[in-house]
Amino acid sequence: MIADALACADRYRGLGARFDTAFDYLARTDFATIADGRYAVDGERVFALVQRYRTKPDADGRWESHRRHIDVQLVVRGVERMGVGALDRFAPEPYDEARDVMFHTGAGDAVTVAAGHFTIFWPEDVHSPGLAAGEPADVLKVVVKIAV
Repeated sequence: MIADALACADRYRGLGARFDTAFDYLARTDFATIADGRYAVDGERVFALVQRYRTKPDADGRWESHRRHIDVQLVVRGVERMGVGALDRFAPEPYDEARDVMFHTGAGDAVTVAAGHFTIFWPEDVHSPGLAAGEPADVLKVVVKIAV
């Protein structure tokens, strides 16, 4: 897992062309003017999910991982906590191939992510997004999915 400010995204451009595409999209797009939904950035190789929601208590969170995608999760407005842990620390549930998601049970750590900051979750990172950093609050977040 990586956590950093979008202003520092140039540090991660060496990870590959798809990361460059993702960070270019995040830097140039005014998400306040875009409706929630799925947006193609580079076909199925890189796409974005724009989401507005209210953060939830830890007890309502779900641990998840993905096999076919890396998540770059940018908090545009608000603040949330994201749980994170190594895949080998969790008990997996069956993998949902159609949705590219596997849910897990276990316990991990958490990072607080404020507006203008992002996380990168690799397939071996179990994560629990959308958690409240204190009281539940409204968040605007963009998750860019990068095919591995």
